[in-house]
Amino acid sequence: MLEKFKNIYFVGIGGIGMSALARWFNTHQYQVIGYDRTASPLTDQLQREGIVIHFEDDIDLIPADFRDPATTLVVYTPAIPATHEQLNFFRDKHFQVKKRAEVLGFLTRDRFTVAVAGTHGKTSTSSMIAHIIHYTKKNCTAFLGGILQDYESNLILSEKPDKETVVVVEADEFDRSFLHLHPDVAILNSIDADHLDIYQNEQSVVEAYVAFTQKIKTNGSLFIKKDLDLGSNLRKDELLIKSFALEQVADYQAQAIKARPEAFYFDFVSENITIKNIQLKVPGYHNIANATVSIATALALDIEPDKIKEALAAYKGVKRRFEYILQEDNITYIDDYAHHPTEIEVFLQSVKAMFPDKKITAIFQPHLFTRTRDFLEGFAESLSLADELILLDIYPARELPIEGVTSQLILDKVSIANKRLCSKEEIYTFLEKNHTEVVVTIGAGDIGRMVENIGTLLKQRYVRQEEDKKQIKI
Repeated sequence: MLEKFKNIYFVGIGGIGMSALARWFNTHQYQVIGYDRTASPLTDQLQREGIVIHFEDDIDLIPADFRDPATTLVVYTPAIPATHEQLNFFRDKHFQVKKRAEVLGFLTRDRFTVAVAGTHGKTSTSSMIAHIIHYTKKNCTAFLGGILQDYESNLILSEKPDKETVVVVEADEFDRSFLHLHPDVAILNSIDADHLDIYQNEQSVVEAYVAFTQKIKTNGSLFIKKDLDLGSNLRKDELLIKSFALEQVADYQAQAIKARPEAFYFDFVSENITIKNIQLKVPGYHNIANATVSIATALALDIEPDKIKEALAAYKGVKRRFEYILQEDNITYIDDYAHHPTEIEVFLQSVKAMFPDKKITAIFQPHLFTRTRDFLEGFAESLSLADELILLDIYPARELPIEGVTSQLILDKVSIANKRLCSKEEIYTFLEKNHTEVVVTIGAGDIGRMVENIGTLLKQRYVRQEEDKKQIKI
């Protein structure tokens, strides 16, 4: 299908998944332009790579070359509102208008594909797998939901593209997008109720994941985290099913886990292979689970165990996934994309394990009014793991406000005493004037745009403190 088009128009090009796809088309000699609501560091980078982007929903901004349905494919994200004028123009003129996931389905249909699914951990796991494959010199193309620090991109391209290339993708459950994929290897690392504006209830979420497993190719493989229950409808014919777990009986196990400030260490254990003392510089118990199934996947691709161990030791991680921004003697700053109560709980538990004697100051921006409403108790419980909590207003993303749903609802239920609401501007004043030891920013909204400034502020504060110490000694 894709071969008949020469132009690709992206509606919502600045999204992390959309931008990876745009980059792929741009590097494969298609004409690529797109729309997004606001400029961002990601759209800035796309523009530097030669992609034309505009930020107004104006039909007149669609170039003449892109107005022929025979030569232009339109790709959109489900986050775009139904009233979007450009998108409706393309539909009214009978263009081929496809979701991002549909296009990924076209790209991966005839190639060996590894698809990572789950409410949490998709980006970290798919990035680890892609890094291992690429690091060990096997052909790999990966469409990722985050910017890899090793590559400064959310797209990894095979050096020698061919039919033997392994394609790594995230299988996104939002809007049931992952049902467009047909993987050879599928990974399922978590199932929690989420996107209830789409699914209505947890049972519908589980049913969607069961449907995803039906999409695995004949004689394919499913690696599933132990204790995930998909009920009796899980397909078992002509499908290899293996489990993975932390320090539990499973087909693939992480054992002897040790948390250290500089890294986590663990042993990988399976029936036939044991890999001792693996170093993972991307901390967190959740990342040990991600690494365990990444190792299992790499072994299934016939990558040597010692090369897998070397690749993981060199892995720097994904921006905004347990990303160290500042690490000094008296101040540590970590940023994370967590936006669901389960993710926040695992993240904060890992931080506390690494810094058991330090005060943890958490700055959290709730994401979506519906998610805040639906998981209010869970947010309060997980955020209470911090020693000090600062809450920002809810980031609406694609939603309109819901009357009565505010960050104050979370704050009222958080059990720790040291808690407050702050505006974005007040965050900087608070950090300037108050003693902090370990600062973490958490959330999937525009809190990510504050990270650089917070890091600079904390670094400057650290430098001043060190200078003051020198003056006292003199």
